[in-house]
Amino acid sequence: MRLSILLLTSASAALVTAHGKVAAVTGDAGGNGTALGIKGAVVPGPGKNSVTEVDTTVFGKTKIATDGLGKTKGGGQNKVAGVQSAMAQSGSTLPQVSDGGSISGTFHIVTTDGAGPVQAMIDSTGTGAFSDGVKADVVTDVPGNKGNIKSNGVVPRTVELWALRARGLVKRASNVNKDYPVKIAVPAGTTCSGTAGGQSNVCFMKIANSNPAGPFGGVIAFQMAGASAATGNSTTAAAGTGTAAAASTSGTTGATTGTGATKAAAGGSTKSAKGATAKRFVA
Repeated sequence: MRLSILLLTSASAALVTAHGKVAAVTGDAGGNGTALGIKGAVVPGPGKNSVTEVDTTVFGKTKIATDGLGKTKGGGQNKVAGVQSAMAQSGSTLPQVSDGGSISGTFHIVTTDGAGPVQAMIDSTGTGAFSDGVKADVVTDVPGNKGNIKSNGVVPRTVELWALRARGLVKRASNVNKDYPVKIAVPAGTTCSGTAGGQSNVCFMKIANSNPAGPFGGVIAFQMAGASAATGNSTTAAAGTGTAAAASTSGTTGATTGTGATKAAAGGSTKSAKGATAKRFVA
């Protein structure tokens, strides 16, 4: 019995070292972003886990449709207000998505347990209410097997996972420090009603793997491009240059401020947004 308890305790300690994060994203219609909590170039890629994992978002449950914005080791609980810090790094125009468009970006695998595949969920209220959100299709996925990858970037076979977990009882997850592209389709008809970082008409997208050691990933903010033209509402953003994202854009952006979030994916339904009084999840 003591041996069993010791093994379970050791396994738990080893598993919490896994990390993978959403480093930078762009919308198909322009704009840039980073995940909440990302610190940028000040965090080294290679090195000890204690210094490379500080801005990776960790979520509480493996199910993608769960509420909350996650937390990082270096910054604590992610909050809606963190959008402002993300914009300071990536530019003053959030990722802009056309109707039926997509979000593309870079998923940085920090350690061997922080890999793919990933899932994505859209919260149209911009509060972290992903349990009421819409699941988005992952078009370009992050490599991995149940969240695991080798330090050289090779995806392990299922039979190898047992060996990896066995080594995990006595050894921390190894540094990977590799970037992989990720692309996620945003369902046509999506509208955004959130307010964050001085921006209106904001949606949140949660991107995460399902590794029970975390799970790991990030939450990014975006807006639907062109929606303002139909409603007369607009959000003006100054030109911005980003250090964390692949490109920066400037101009006028905006999305409808409607009272509902339309789910236009197959089998979708329309639910009323929580509006300005919506509860903002931070865990």
